[in-house]
Amino acid sequence: MSTLALKKPRTPVRPARILLHVVLVTMALAWLAPLLWAIYAALRPYSETSEKGYVSWPDSLSLDNFTNAFTQSDMTHYFVNTVIIAVPAVLLTLFLSSMVAFYVSRFDFRLNLALLLLFTAGNLLPQQVIITPLYRLYLLIDLPGITMSGKLYDSALGLVLIHVAFQSGFCAFVLSNYMRSLPHELTEAALVDGASVWRQYWQITLPLCKPAMAALGTLLSIWIYNDFFWALVLISTGENMPITSALNNLSGTYFTDPNLVAAGALLTAIPTLIVYFVLQRQFVSGLTLGANKG
Repeated sequence: MSTLALKKPRTPVRPARILLHVVLVTMALAWLAPLLWAIYAALRPYSETSEKGYVSWPDSLSLDNFTNAFTQSDMTHYFVNTVIIAVPAVLLTLFLSSMVAFYVSRFDFRLNLALLLLFTAGNLLPQQVIITPLYRLYLLIDLPGITMSGKLYDSALGLVLIHVAFQSGFCAFVLSNYMRSLPHELTEAALVDGASVWRQYWQITLPLCKPAMAALGTLLSIWIYNDFFWALVLISTGENMPITSALNNLSGTYFTDPNLVAAGALLTAIPTLIVYFVLQRQFVSGLTLGANKG
């Protein structure tokens, strides 16, 4: 039999499939357009764009705006401030929410569902609603010897606590659903062997939740790193602000260089991209875990 006879006839391309690819490419370009435009503006000097406009062919491209943005905004100092806020907030949120999720998913009691709904309801409350009471509360709380200012206001601890409070509900909801999918025989066997509740949580359940914890850790790192609202409300001293607030140093009183601000914004986005690409496999596996069960 000849090889021509073994070839399968080529199936015609459906118009619906072509339309789907066109829509997907259009959406991808729409999402990437602002990023590409920011990169294009950051590589051009402001003198050139002010003369020719942004919609023009560049005479030269350079990295001067990135260098100036890094030095003028003192980005290293503000990045350290962000790490001091983000790392404890992520770890404390995962730790507390995992304990709540373990208790809700592994113990049957009357207020089981109500307790989980109480934690989840915090995510439904708009953050802007509690600005005034939270601001007054932070001014009243004295923490001598714990914070530099002696107050919870204008301190890294204040930002850590507010992030933990707002993110714990979502993490507890996700982890509780994940822990319910784990076999109950594991904890029952540990209970028969005399394991305490803490040992069941720390040595048996928590190691099995690494995919979900990695996915939540990636999301929390990006959310807390990109936060600008609470840093603006609860921090008054410029030296204590996180890196997202450092872009304000690139804006002058009477003049602002948009190309310089674009370069600074791109520099601040680099750490989030690094975190995502490093934890990409754990992030995707944590989100899709259980999708093939049936």
